[in-house]
Amino acid sequence: MIPGRYYHQQQKLWSLPNTVENMETLKKLFGVSAEFINESKPASMPKPTINKEGEEALLALEQQLRLKAYSHHTIKSYKSALNYFLSFFRAKSPKQITKSEIESYIYHLINKYKISESKQNTIINAIKAYYEHVLGLPRTYYDIQRPKKPVTLPNVLGQEETKRLLEAPTNLKHKAILCTIYSCGLRISELINLRIEDIHKQEGYVFVKGGKGKKDRRTVLSPKLVLLLNEYEEKYKPSYWLFEGQTGGKYSATSIRNVFRKAVKAADANPWATVHTLRHSFATHLLQQGVNMRYVQSMLGHNSPKTTQIYMHVLEINDKVVHSPLDFL
Repeated sequence: MIPGRYYHQQQKLWSLPNTVENMETLKKLFGVSAEFINESKPASMPKPTINKEGEEALLALEQQLRLKAYSHHTIKSYKSALNYFLSFFRAKSPKQITKSEIESYIYHLINKYKISESKQNTIINAIKAYYEHVLGLPRTYYDIQRPKKPVTLPNVLGQEETKRLLEAPTNLKHKAILCTIYSCGLRISELINLRIEDIHKQEGYVFVKGGKGKKDRRTVLSPKLVLLLNEYEEKYKPSYWLFEGQTGGKYSATSIRNVFRKAVKAADANPWATVHTLRHSFATHLLQQGVNMRYVQSMLGHNSPKTTQIYMHVLEINDKVVHSPLDFL
């Protein structure tokens, strides 16, 4: 028996941690019939080094992004991507880099460092932001070929699996954190930024201030969660933020991920799940209960119903839910 193994019911496949021990076990089990693809890790990107003109370009990009009120996370990602880009072309002025050279650079990263589609898009967005907002060049200059967006299904926990996971923590604060994320369909950043005053117990809703895209929204507040939060507040007495660290201030994202990983292990849940899986599960379980998709879209804070529709594809299909046309012949 291989530790950490997990059977994905919908995909009809097994997954297990990528360790040397597990690879050796598989080789012993399947012998020559086993085929291993992409066993080696891609090369690591070298540390970037830029000249003075590159440093000025980074500062100029940060200034423009701050003026346009981009988020701290986006600014950090764009500056990092542009830093590597300028390091690669440090022998040339950014104004002299052609569109074909930019596309060749991205191809180089894909071919040598095996960057993901998401990383590729971040790099393109950073370059686009620099040439558009800083240099003021026309769109045709930085209209770079983008990767085809993969159609993936979100990872979702079953309802019994979710229940085991939420009941796993023995620490009251940890239990309250995970239950709040799942019960309200929150992102980690939204949970961290929750204030005590955002929990409207009498009206029965949670106010999410400045979620993704700097959008405010309301989401559902479970009576069960109210009881749990009352118990939590009585014991820990938070002063401003709903969940505070040991020395005050906001609870950290790293701590939440650690709490989640321990709960996954204790509940023997899907080891590939992340904290964001609770948000995916929130949406899917609501749709399984027949909740109108427009309500789900509003609670998740999605701009487009197309983003919410992805959860419709996750709903379990079996002979009790849908009948094959063969049954009617």
